[in-house]
Amino acid sequence: MASEARLYRVALPMRVGFDHPAARRRTSDSLVLRLSVDGATGIGECAPRSYVTGESTDSVTEALGRVPLHALFGRLRTTPPADLAAQLRADGFESTFPELFAHTLGTAPGTNLVCLLETAVLDLLCRQLGIPVGELLFPGGSELLSLPVSQVLDLSIGVEEFLDTRGPFHFVKVKASDDIGRDIRTVGAIRRRLGADVPVMVDANMSWTPETAAPHARRLLEAGVDLVEEPLPRRSWADLRALRRETGVRVLLDESVCTAADARAAVAAGACDAVNVRVSKNGGLLASARLTEYARAEGLGFQIGVQVAETGPLINASRALALRSPDALTVEAGQSDRFFAETDAIVSPRPLVDRRTNTIVPAEGPGFGLRLTERADRWTALTWTDHGWQPTTDTTAPQPETELPELEESAR
Repeated sequence: MASEARLYRVALPMRVGFDHPAARRRTSDSLVLRLSVDGATGIGECAPRSYVTGESTDSVTEALGRVPLHALFGRLRTTPPADLAAQLRADGFESTFPELFAHTLGTAPGTNLVCLLETAVLDLLCRQLGIPVGELLFPGGSELLSLPVSQVLDLSIGVEEFLDTRGPFHFVKVKASDDIGRDIRTVGAIRRRLGADVPVMVDANMSWTPETAAPHARRLLEAGVDLVEEPLPRRSWADLRALRRETGVRVLLDESVCTAADARAAVAAGACDAVNVRVSKNGGLLASARLTEYARAEGLGFQIGVQVAETGPLINASRALALRSPDALTVEAGQSDRFFAETDAIVSPRPLVDRRTNTIVPAEGPGFGLRLTERADRWTALTWTDHGWQPTTDTTAPQPETELPELEESAR
């Protein structure tokens, strides 16, 4: 009975760049993991971003190399898929497979490592069970047949071009610049064109300071902003609480909330009104679903977001959650159809957005409804068999560009 794992380090060139205060991106930077067990296959993905969780594709690859995959394959072979799915729903991935993380020596494994393994396992189990991954997450729950998604205005495109080409608009997120005057003009232009009914959020990506945050927020409120996302250095609980109380601005937290402990700390401090749920930075689909449940229980709003330049499984993972979360503030849904040429796609069918309506629909088929194409082969980095990990012999595949470093305190 054969078992194999294959790790792909994917660095697709982007047709359209994406810029914000914490990073500039011109290529994707994802890890894709394919697990094969006795003819069944599952594919997962993570997109580590150093400015979000401190992880990188290098660090996750190194950590994966210390995971005892033989133990994972043993469980997948000996436990009926339905039983394993039920245990995952009840206990989460880390508690279901504690033996995989013994190498972390009592510390929590990185959220992206967990996400990479979990999404591959969920896809495999759902293929064995013949169900979409949303059914595993929420058995018997209803799924939306169509869902509107937000549009993101980053620093690589002007506001007028954005408004002329990216509609219809259901929710707009503006990536802040280093010029608050520009951001105010941007929000004003959006309000003049779209009116008062379309929510507008400004994402500062941790670039404001405690001294500038309140003045910036007041001016943006006057211009018509509805929320600000991650305005201060992450986990600045006291300063975030003060900002909300002094200005009345609604705050959505992203980089500050990577774990359940972060969410509890934010709520206890009165530091936010909403959270951004992203499958990769929150430690997988199961933990992300739990975070949405926690947000509901605490009266918080939540967005179902994405990491920039996800390549396939992660996009459909977040969509599976979004399509069963009708109360989400908004859904980002990924832009692989805009970022990457069809000839570079490593999955089929590509996760598309209906650009006539800016909506998404459920994926078809079991699991994430995707298969790897032959174009993925060039990105193969490692292959695991019973003899352990072996590197690919192809050293010609391009590597992803380096992100801009996290902003220094003096530049905030």
